[in-house]
Amino acid sequence: MFELAARLIAYFYGLVPDYSFALAMVAVVVMLLITPLTLKSTKGMLEMQKLQPEMKRMQQQFKGDRQKMNEAMMKLYQEHKVNPLASCLPLLAQMPVFIIMFNAIRGLTIRGDNGLFTPKYLDANTDIYSSLVGQSEMLSLGVDLAKTPLRAMQDNFVSGLVYALLILLLAGLYWVQQRMVASRTVSPTMSAGQAKLLQYMPVAFAVFQIWLPTGLVVYYMTQAVIRIVQQQYITQRFYKKDDSLGRQAQAASLAAREMKDLPKPEKKEKKNSEKPVDSKFVSKRVTPPKNSSVPSVSRRPKPPGQNRSKFVQKKKKPTD
Repeated sequence: MFELAARLIAYFYGLVPDYSFALAMVAVVVMLLITPLTLKSTKGMLEMQKLQPEMKRMQQQFKGDRQKMNEAMMKLYQEHKVNPLASCLPLLAQMPVFIIMFNAIRGLTIRGDNGLFTPKYLDANTDIYSSLVGQSEMLSLGVDLAKTPLRAMQDNFVSGLVYALLILLLAGLYWVQQRMVASRTVSPTMSAGQAKLLQYMPVAFAVFQIWLPTGLVVYYMTQAVIRIVQQQYITQRFYKKDDSLGRQAQAASLAAREMKDLPKPEKKEKKNSEKPVDSKFVSKRVTPPKNSSVPSVSRRPKPPGQNRSKFVQKKKKPTD
């Protein structure tokens, strides 16, 4: 797979001998392959949002019984022909593509023991291989795509500002893209803090690019521009009309957010004076009951000849 991606880069470099152009065109091809999955997942996600009021009602109805709730959810999905995993397809597809392109682009500028490029995954007969082998820079429009932005700023801060500007531009593109998604997404369970976190998480991902070769930054910038165009198309297709699928999903999400939880049953407070049912009655008698085999034990020893209690007097013998 790495060789296939490198072959694609070499093909576009053969058309226009510029590294940035070759990487950008590969990003376009990858996005064209992923776009149908993105549209399908967006439609599935909107259909799921339409069911949010019913889903929340089921969660309240079967609260405490997860098995019945899952059965009811599956029945609801089958009735409306909704696949709950449809929204995960682009993410699952992008991960292997990310790994392949990351390794293929880094393989272009692998250095040997002498510090010069020895490109991997490329055919030795291609133009891009001939232009890279034995070189120490991968120049395109005055920018060394093999150098990381951090290393460029460490070597020369003034010239490294161009690399820093590319990182800022990438972060801005990510922010615009995520803002377009967040502006039309309403979640009944997401707080404002969580929404802000999701909005600025891609910006944080862009900051990490300072440790990666600038060629990857060019590749991700091209993808970000295409995603913005893609999101604009999704807005026009699914949210333009009042009765569109996106507007119905937004209304359903708002209804689910406004739904209140069912009242919880009040718990009766137990009084402190109440005793458990199975508690045994303890007698306070000092002397044991009749017909008892338990010998009586006095609290204090009494001298012989005296009564056990001063309140009990001896009976006088009758006089003749």
